[in-house]
Amino acid sequence: MGSTSLDGRVAVVTGAGGGLGRAEAIGLAERGATVIVNDLGSSLERSDVIDVVTAAGGRAVPVAGDISDSATATEIVRTAVDDLGSLDIVVNNAGITRDKMLFNLTDEDWDLVIAVHLRGHFLLTRNAAAHWRALSKQTGEPVNGSIINTASEAALLGPAAQANYGAAKAGITALTVSAARGLGRIGVRANAICPRARTPMTAEVFGEAPDGAVDPLAPEHVVRLVNFLASDDAEKVSGQVFVVYGPQVMLMAPPTVEEVFAADGDAWDADDLAKTLGEHFADRDPGRIFSALDLIK
Repeated sequence: MGSTSLDGRVAVVTGAGGGLGRAEAIGLAERGATVIVNDLGSSLERSDVIDVVTAAGGRAVPVAGDISDSATATEIVRTAVDDLGSLDIVVNNAGITRDKMLFNLTDEDWDLVIAVHLRGHFLLTRNAAAHWRALSKQTGEPVNGSIINTASEAALLGPAAQANYGAAKAGITALTVSAARGLGRIGVRANAICPRARTPMTAEVFGEAPDGAVDPLAPEHVVRLVNFLASDDAEKVSGQVFVVYGPQVMLMAPPTVEEVFAADGDAWDADDLAKTLGEHFADRDPGRIFSALDLIK
């Protein structure tokens, strides 16, 4: 096994001004990492994340900006490499919601959610990957990089009022697996987490924390998994999707084939296909939309 210590590592956390990102930044700093904290300038101005990290003896460096803006991703990587001397851990966390039923969803509601979640994940992941590839070519050695992306169970379940959010998170899952496949040969691993955490963004969903008891939805439960995935102990963990909350970490299986329908000849006859599929679904509960609904209990 390796070590959960992150001494000497440089990490980036987007959306680190509050909520889960703030907790992740503090958690990584507690393990010894220097942390670049990214969020909108107004969010960083209101945040105590840098003060908390500094008071604990750590180092946090702010890079303000919209993560869906390519210039922000460029500045984050430049700060890590040029100012801090390394880039080792990328935690893509920034996100927003604009929940509406599909028929009420505006172009702006769609574009903004896709931009912050999916484009933001892409830009920083792409820039970090380019840096690591160049470094590996220069040294002739694999790098030791970790990408931790933030997906969601919404990507599996397709909530009725979150077509934009669910689509973005599904895209992040695919981006993560693709990155793991493409970057593994240079020593970079990529994983996705689907966290259930009580944050300002989920306040209306999860409500208030329980009084006098351990909160199963406290962000700190998620932070422990992030710290592990960032560490050398996770050197063989890549291309995986985890659901995490409270004391539970669930490793999700890749999509599986539920049923195979084969034509008798070389091609389906339209009537035969209709008959075969019609019989298969004849007794199916119409409320069972997709088998992925069975994955999360």
